[in-house]
Amino acid sequence: MLLQSKILWWLFNLKAASTNCMPEARIAGFNNKGHFFKVSQPLKISSKVNECSGMVATSKDTTFWVNNDGGGKAELYEIDKRGKLLSTLSLPKAKNQDWEEITRDDKGNIYVGDFGNNANNRKDLTIYKFPENQPDKMEKITFNYAYQKQFPPIKNELNYDCEAFFALGDSLYLFTKNRGNKAVRMYVLPTQAGNYSIIHKDDIFIKTMVTGAAISPNKKTFALLTYGKVFLFGIDNQQVNFKKSIDCFKFAHKQAEAIVFISNKNLMISNEQGELFTVLME
Repeated sequence: MLLQSKILWWLFNLKAASTNCMPEARIAGFNNKGHFFKVSQPLKISSKVNECSGMVATSKDTTFWVNNDGGGKAELYEIDKRGKLLSTLSLPKAKNQDWEEITRDDKGNIYVGDFGNNANNRKDLTIYKFPENQPDKMEKITFNYAYQKQFPPIKNELNYDCEAFFALGDSLYLFTKNRGNKAVRMYVLPTQAGNYSIIHKDDIFIKTMVTGAAISPNKKTFALLTYGKVFLFGIDNQQVNFKKSIDCFKFAHKQAEAIVFISNKNLMISNEQGELFTVLME
């Protein structure tokens, strides 16, 4: 079994390393600009964050909240730009079934996405919302995908797994992990607590699976992280959609699942192997 796991991991890394932006450049109009981006040498995140799958700037703007993947403790971890652990925030009213992403809105609320759904069979998709550093005031946003009728659906309809979202205004923008037909779907949810049935608002061809999302501080750009690539989109008049595809660049550094803007032009990315990278786009 150990040998089989090693072989699968080797094949995963080989696939990520051999990927490129040509399919999306041809079909979706991205500029293939990987050589214009500078990726730093990796730093190590604190060992307490053993499977980082989400990352967002704290209200301090110089530190970051990160979360572990499914099965971990119901905790958030504050780290600095070098991956050093600064503090731990316990969320006693939450359960980490499959936490995949974290984001923050301009009102100071934190959102933790417990919506990982690899098998496409969950009926308890949840987003935890609370004011930063006040987890006792936690609320829940629950939702389902309106068009999903089977749990799980047939193979080419496995598009109900989400690992990426961000907040803008009074909305949350969710991006699916296109396990079925390679069409990344974007869904929109209100930031208010409640239960919702959602229909996708837009979609785009991306050959690899989306694992993280982030929005720039000036709200003019958003990024989607995938296994092996990063995609950048423009935002006009706070309208989030796939109409303004900008750049694609290769990022083949193991199982990358968390991304955040550290300025309007620069990114920070982490993988589930505990490595932290800075990407300079200026």
